[in-house]
Amino acid sequence: MKIDSIAIIEDDEKVRHYMAEQIQLQVDVKELRVFADGETALKELAAKPVEIALFDINLPGMNGIDCIQRLKILHPRMQMMVLTVYDNPDSIFNALKAGATSYLLKSTPPEKVIEAIFEVKNGGSPISSQIARKVIEAFALREKTNEYFQELSRREQEILEQLSKGYRYKEIADKLFVSLETVRTHIRNIYEKLQVNSRVDALKKTGLL
Repeated sequence: MKIDSIAIIEDDEKVRHYMAEQIQLQVDVKELRVFADGETALKELAAKPVEIALFDINLPGMNGIDCIQRLKILHPRMQMMVLTVYDNPDSIFNALKAGATSYLLKSTPPEKVIEAIFEVKNGGSPISSQIARKVIEAFALREKTNEYFQELSRREQEILEQLSKGYRYKEIADKLFVSLETVRTHIRNIYEKLQVNSRVDALKKTGLL
């Protein structure tokens, strides 16, 4: 599968070089660009966007979430992925609200990160199973009063639960007797609902911010 362009925004030189090496080895990408900070990435990617951008959150100066938010406004079609050590609900929800379509932990094996890049290219929204579990826990904690949980259909909740157990899209599709495309659509809808309904006041009221 060919990908036109990928950017890595990561301040840790070793991680940055390792990820660049893995992508060059395993992905047929025409152009790979690397950035050590959010300000440079914002300036360069605003002028010349890429197809997929892989962000760390904790960057010197401008953090990854702010950079994602600004770039998403300028280039809505650019796909933003998060690769971070942060698994707290605030970071997860803020990244999704900013426009990230994927959220992975740095503990994710390299082959899984590459798999996630292809998944994003195909219209999916891959997240680490630990992150799916955090989302489940955040919803379960506030099930009776949280409007976000109420907005998700039972099928969407089921898919999130399956993701939290580490199942892949194809395995979820098989388990729920639906097509792979249906699973992808449901996951897109979950993110959409979180973004649309996660107003700042509502987040503060439910303790998510």
